[in-house]
Amino acid sequence: MTDPIADMLTRIRNAVRARHPRVEIPHSRHKLGIAQILKGEGYVGDVSVVEKGKFKVIRVALRYDPDGNAIITGLTMVSRPGRRIYAGHEEIPPVMGGIGLTILSTPKGLMSGQDARKAGVGGEIVCNVW
Repeated sequence: MTDPIADMLTRIRNAVRARHPRVEIPHSRHKLGIAQILKGEGYVGDVSVVEKGKFKVIRVALRYDPDGNAIITGLTMVSRPGRRIYAGHEEIPPVMGGIGLTILSTPKGLMSGQDARKAGVGGEIVCNVW
């Protein structure tokens, strides 16, 4: 696998489309940070690390509204291994006119676009969620 972050986002996207209650993703600190940002912004439910045999997995509970529609309607990868996209704190683009979420990898760790603007740091734009 060349891009584990793209794999994580694809697993979440596929699980949402199939209406699964949760999804399991192979563990890494970077993926766990992305999942915790999604939880903090209210896009997913509980995020936990579970041991399966000798490996760890991140278990992410997906959220749906009372009508059964998914909270996450779109999830796209921005920066890829072949083309990295960087933005300064003043250049972080809004997602869906400010409704969505940008996740950045900054020198201060993973942050949402709004938190990065407030902290005055830029970085690599990992993904957009709406």
